[in-house]
Amino acid sequence: MSYRLQENSWSELAEKCKACDVAIIPVGSVEQHGYHLPLGTDSYVAKFLGEEAAEKTGAIVTPPLWFGWCPHHMALPGTVTIRAEVLIEYLYDVMESLSIHGYRKFVIINGHRIVNIPWMQIAAQRAQEKLKVKVKIFDPAYMSKDLTDSLGFGPVGHSEEIETSHMMHLLPELVHLEKAVDNPVADQPLYSVDPAYPHDTLCYVPATVEHTRHNGKVAGGTTGEPSKSDAAKGKIYHDHLMAHLIRVIEGLKAE
Repeated sequence: MSYRLQENSWSELAEKCKACDVAIIPVGSVEQHGYHLPLGTDSYVAKFLGEEAAEKTGAIVTPPLWFGWCPHHMALPGTVTIRAEVLIEYLYDVMESLSIHGYRKFVIINGHRIVNIPWMQIAAQRAQEKLKVKVKIFDPAYMSKDLTDSLGFGPVGHSEEIETSHMMHLLPELVHLEKAVDNPVADQPLYSVDPAYPHDTLCYVPATVEHTRHNGKVAGGTTGEPSKSDAAKGKIYHDHLMAHLIRVIEGLKAE
């Protein structure tokens, strides 16, 4: 039997659920990622994390929800944004369907950084309240705060050295580092996108289309310094995330 939901028959899945009632749902986005990374970067990250964790823990992993909420990236071609209210219903329906078939614990992996989190939180709260299930949201930016400084990574941006290093480890054939253009993240008083930022800050609000259009002209849509990317650091980053993801799943299994 496969750890991928879609590769099982219904009877095989029923047997897997009896052994482990944890389902992993990878969620990403299809959006511009500069000149050097593919449009599907966020969904690939969530997909690879989810599949590896399922294989190692006995959980099941669903096909990724490829599209996310990214209206600010519509300035550049290939971006597909879905309204947050639609995504809330979509994710809830996935959890409701699986809960009917016996899955009582869910780990949602967010590959789209903090932008997806608000609507995912609403769907998760609704599922816990109405379906009486347990839901964890696993976000790489939040789950790597203890690590990024030691790797020499700068602050969270977009298609910067963090995402690029991770993709160089996961899918090096889709990374074209020779095309990358640096666009360092500028400090702003009382504001930072990066969850690891240690000082007082306002809450995150997604950028405007005009802001992304400007970054498109400056650096192909990148914010950060992808020239500092390194596949070996990407593996360390990935292994850190995987260890914590397995810890989350094993904790759910024990409940």
